[in-house]
Amino acid sequence: MRVVLILGLLLNLIALPIVIRRIVWLFRLITSGQPAPDRLDGASGRVGTAIKGELTEVFGQRKLLKWTAPGLAHFFVFWAFMILSTVYIEAYGALFKPDFEIPIIGKWRILGFAQDTIALCALVAIAVFGIIRYTNSPDKLGRQSRFRGSHIGGAWLVLFFIFSVLWTMFLFRGAASALGNYTNEGAWVSQAIGRWMHGWSHGLLEFLEGLGLLLHIGVMLAFLIEVVHSKHLHIFAGPINVAFKRPPVALGPAQPLMVAGKPVTMEDLEEMEEEPVLGVGKIEDFTWKAMLDFATCTECGRCQSQCPAWNTEKPLSPKMLIMNLRDHAFQKGPWILAAEEAREGLSDKVKAEVERPLVGETEGDPTHPDGGAVIDTEVLWSCVTCGACVNQCPVDIEHVDHIIEMRRYQTLVESAFPSELASLFKNMENKGNPWGMSARARMDWAKDLPFDVPVVGGDIETLDEVDYLFWVGCAGAFEDRAKKTTRAVAELLHTAGVSFAVLGDGETCNGDSARRAGNEFLFQMLAQQNIEVLGEFNATRIVVTCAHCYNTLKNEYPQFGGKYEVVHHTQLLNRLVRERKLIPVARPADTPTASTAKSVASTADTVTYHDPCYLGRHNQVYAPPRELIQALPGVSLKEMPRNSDTSFCCGAGGARMWMEEKIGTRINVNRTDEALATGAQRIAIGCPFCRVMLSDGLVERQSEGLFEQVEVVDIAQMLLAAVKRADEPVGA
Repeated sequence: MRVVLILGLLLNLIALPIVIRRIVWLFRLITSGQPAPDRLDGASGRVGTAIKGELTEVFGQRKLLKWTAPGLAHFFVFWAFMILSTVYIEAYGALFKPDFEIPIIGKWRILGFAQDTIALCALVAIAVFGIIRYTNSPDKLGRQSRFRGSHIGGAWLVLFFIFSVLWTMFLFRGAASALGNYTNEGAWVSQAIGRWMHGWSHGLLEFLEGLGLLLHIGVMLAFLIEVVHSKHLHIFAGPINVAFKRPPVALGPAQPLMVAGKPVTMEDLEEMEEEPVLGVGKIEDFTWKAMLDFATCTECGRCQSQCPAWNTEKPLSPKMLIMNLRDHAFQKGPWILAAEEAREGLSDKVKAEVERPLVGETEGDPTHPDGGAVIDTEVLWSCVTCGACVNQCPVDIEHVDHIIEMRRYQTLVESAFPSELASLFKNMENKGNPWGMSARARMDWAKDLPFDVPVVGGDIETLDEVDYLFWVGCAGAFEDRAKKTTRAVAELLHTAGVSFAVLGDGETCNGDSARRAGNEFLFQMLAQQNIEVLGEFNATRIVVTCAHCYNTLKNEYPQFGGKYEVVHHTQLLNRLVRERKLIPVARPADTPTASTAKSVASTADTVTYHDPCYLGRHNQVYAPPRELIQALPGVSLKEMPRNSDTSFCCGAGGARMWMEEKIGTRINVNRTDEALATGAQRIAIGCPFCRVMLSDGLVERQSEGLFEQVEVVDIAQMLLAAVKRADEPVGA
């Protein structure tokens, strides 16, 4: 056994310095990123959030278990790593003492049973992983494989390592059991192997015990070296990344524009003596949390499989975007970490990496470039900021935040943005809305309503006199289809006896599209203008019909001092129905209803509901719209396969509403086809952006002579068609 001890120690002396050196280098590279004070401020509150994240996402594997088969397989492998760490305590002890047992718990049968059972479960899990890898191979499925672009060879190597850790454990413990050195009766598999080996020569068993022990330790050390040099770094980086994630999820509000670790406004920038870095123009401009994100990517491809851009043949893969940023950071790392005087002595390969622009034209495949820019321009601007990638990522990588930061630099510093956005920015800046319409037309939607809509500052002095400010939004005021929703909500609130007022021409665009297109200055200008008006009229409670207005007013205006209670119209209307202030009743198809509902043929039909990304994934509002639909008499809700937190984007987010789709197929048509496949007569929506996109998709299909009976309609219109009129008695 002295030879085994010497060889075991030698293996550690060789492997551990390699691992430690790499960990130190990674730590230095990650912490070289810009400050991220929001991840450290409020330590007491963050500790609770971090503990919850570790319990649910790391130990509970919550996100991974959304996909049952691979989730369960990963669950068992993860817990095998946790539980079998005790086996390595026993293994290192056995180097010095063949019959070593962990003090106090060494003979605990439950421990032995847990070790052997989880090892068997892990073997089954490896087989499941192998089947998944084989059946979902990019060679078989091409773009449809979520492993497209991942390091396939490295994945198979790791499966081999895990398999080797397990069989060497059983070899070592089986032989030790046969020799009487391992006596834990709870380890039923090891003891069974020991009984099978019983009767073999003592010398052979000693040899197999020593060989199994050295192989068990050696495989682990080799695996450790592989982990810190590959995407399996997530084994260690993942729990750290989860601990420092943006709570509760990196969706909803976009991160503020940061300079030197502090959020800044336009006024702050004007007072700065040195020209600040706006957004991210090179890899060093990312925060340390972003660098940790890049190092944590597991290459699992869940984000890629859910991405609307990737699923419609665009070059954007959230996975490969993060991989490219990671590879660039690692390759440029020696230059980032080197002293100024030492940089000239770096290799030509490192210097070439330093010269690469972060965003621009790439050479070859834009999804995984070998030259040119790190991130292709088309990749950057294909994102619809729907958040599907963030929602699916099992290690809480914040893809959308990183994309917006790169867009900020391109827009604010380089003035390099899609040409269609120039007119958008001009219209928003000069006219206060994306369409470039006159503010005087903001109240046209209210013409011919059977009641007056009060305008604050004119008909009433302040919003203290009403229950809600009705934030109409640009689409609700100017887009013909969205006007129907605006009128329906106004009529329903009036019917329910809920008092409200509007800003009229005092309202201007909330700025969502500008911010997500990287034009932070324009967003802040619009936000400050709106916050000033809202403050002047004492706005506290706001109801909106647009998911983007909802997210911006609720989550982003507080960054600039504007804090309000914001409700989406489906939330408010659902509450009014539950309180029986609005009572839906079945109506014959030929019964005239309110003006906004004349196009709605009947409520007695099948409806499918499309979740707006900025209401659903970004703000977790899933139930109220569905409850409202199900409250309508005669209506049957039929879900699309991709719904709720796996809903497919309409294609309008991230300012893509204003850009033409020139690559692949259209996102809105893809989603419309999914809705039509349900056989529903109506596609219900809760956002004017979604309405435009799905209506256009439906028109395209109807131009082919198909689905003439289907219509896209806001839930508010459906409710208005079904609700009891205010002038009718209860028994009508």
